[in-house]
Amino acid sequence: MKQLFRNHPIAASGFVLAAAVTLFFLFRIVSSALYWSDPAHQNETVKPWMTVGYIAKSWDLDPREIDAIAGLPTPEEHGPWTIREIATARGVEVQVIIDQVNASIAALKAQGQPSD
Repeated sequence: MKQLFRNHPIAASGFVLAAAVTLFFLFRIVSSALYWSDPAHQNETVKPWMTVGYIAKSWDLDPREIDAIAGLPTPEEHGPWTIREIATARGVEVQVIIDQVNASIAALKAQGQPSD
């Protein structure tokens, strides 16, 4: 191995870097798959710390549809805000936003909205 680095330092370094990047993304894919396959993370009750993207992933819905029906700003407009941050920005109670999100989830499930 030392001889490989001595004879081909750029190629060997490139290989090590590529292997490290591959392992990083493999870990992310596996950990994400394990997290979302856990039934405790599916159809979770909406909480103030959640983002619309998290809620959509939990309920297997399109986050843009939740935004549109609930009348929430899209991430392009504000970034991935939490439900609490959206409520604070609007000057309303968190429960008002949670109720809007829950109503949009119910509407999308009633429509049989296809997931991403």
